[in-house]
Amino acid sequence: MATPKLFDLTGKVALITGGNSGIGLGMADGLAASGAAVCIWGTNEDKNVAAAEQLRKHGGRVLTQRCDVSDEAAVERAFAETVGTLGRVDACFVNAGVPGRRGVASFMEMTTEDWRRVLSVNLDGAFFTLRAAARHMVERPGGGSLVVTSSLAALSGQARGEHYAASKGGVISMMKALSVELARHGIRANAIVPGWIDTPMTERTLRWDKFVEKVLPRVPMRRWGSGEDFAGIAVYLAADASAYHTGDIFVIDGGYAIF
Repeated sequence: MATPKLFDLTGKVALITGGNSGIGLGMADGLAASGAAVCIWGTNEDKNVAAAEQLRKHGGRVLTQRCDVSDEAAVERAFAETVGTLGRVDACFVNAGVPGRRGVASFMEMTTEDWRRVLSVNLDGAFFTLRAAARHMVERPGGGSLVVTSSLAALSGQARGEHYAASKGGVISMMKALSVELARHGIRANAIVPGWIDTPMTERTLRWDKFVEKVLPRVPMRRWGSGEDFAGIAVYLAADASAYHTGDIFVIDGGYAIF
C-alpha cells in the first residue's frame, strides 16, 4: 500500500463527541480534511452550526447532533441517528468533558453534586458512547478505532481536582481493557492525554498572568497547545496507518510532563 493511502480517510466515518470547539474541533477538522465523513456531538447548538460550516469547507459529509453524553438514552438515540444518516462509524473519538466547578477551597468541601456532575459526563458519558460504538463495530465487519481524550490530571496530582482526575484516570483504564477485549474484532482502543491546551475550558486559566508566569516556562515548546495540534493524531488513529496500534497512551503536551 502506498504511504499516502495509509492516511487517506475517504469512505470512513468518524464521530467526535464534544466536537464543536477546542480539541474536538481540531480533531474533526483534521479528519474532514483527510476525507472522512464527520459527525460531531455537542450540547451548544450555535457552536454545532459554526463547526459544521467550518468542516464543510473540506467538501465532505458533515452531521451535527445535540447530545448530552451523560444521558444514556440520548447517547443511544444519537448513535443510531448517526449510523442511520452516515451508514456506519469507523472511528469514535470520545472527547466531551467538563471540569470541576471553580472556587472549591479543598477536597473536604467538594460536594457530592459536583463529584457526580463531573463523573456523569467524563466517565459515564464515555462509557455510554464507547459501549454504543463497540456494539456497532462488533456487529459489522471491518473493525474500527475507539479513542478517548484523557488529561495529564490522570497522571499527576491536581489539588481540588480529584473528581476530574478520577474520571480521566478511569477512561485510560477503560481503554486498556477495551484494547484487550475488542482486539479479536479488529477494534483498536487508545487514549490521548493533552497538556495545557488553549480551549474554551482553559481560556481563563491560560490568561491569568500569575499562571502564565509560572507554568509556561515549564513547557519546553514555550507555547500552549491548540485544537489544531490534535488533527494529526486523530487522522493517524482513524486511518489504516494505526491498524496494529492499540492499548496506548499518547501524551501531547509540548514536553510539559517530562520537563
